[in-house]
Amino acid sequence: MKNSVFIATSLDGFIAGKNDELDWLSTFPEIDHIDTGFNEFTSRIDALLMGRNTFEVVAGFEEWFYKKPVFVWSNSLTEIPEKLQDKAFLVKGSIPEVLAEINGRSFKNLYIDGGKTIQSFLREDLIDEMIITTIPVLLGSGIPMFGELPKRLVFECVKSTRFLDKVVQNHFVRKR
Repeated sequence: MKNSVFIATSLDGFIAGKNDELDWLSTFPEIDHIDTGFNEFTSRIDALLMGRNTFEVVAGFEEWFYKKPVFVWSNSLTEIPEKLQDKAFLVKGSIPEVLAEINGRSFKNLYIDGGKTIQSFLREDLIDEMIITTIPVLLGSGIPMFGELPKRLVFECVKSTRFLDKVVQNHFVRKR
């Protein structure tokens, strides 16, 4: 079993603006037209696990671009919108309960997405790799990538890639 993150952050470590805005991700629109490894990354995962807030944002996009099953972790959401019921599935409970349910369905390599979800998994030391693309823009405030941890977690940088001399992507693996 492996839990992985593939995400973009601002230079000051935010994954969304203070009003959940994501427009800053297109600061360099030419990046959207090149391969930054997302397809290769998703070819290695079985399913996605995201929190309710992230799901509500992506459910509002015109196009549903996930090709793998998406599990939505929420203890407050009661149902998945009808248009996504064959693509997204609701899971509830603690991290061990959620992982047991997803792993029990033979999904072992998970893409963990969403700020609170990633932070929860990091607090439990359940993230095995993180691929973080840094967009060199300062937001000043917003939803942070990282939060408080009960202990220090050490990762090794196994690869760094610069795209069009504009953004940097670092691939980190948990050192255990």
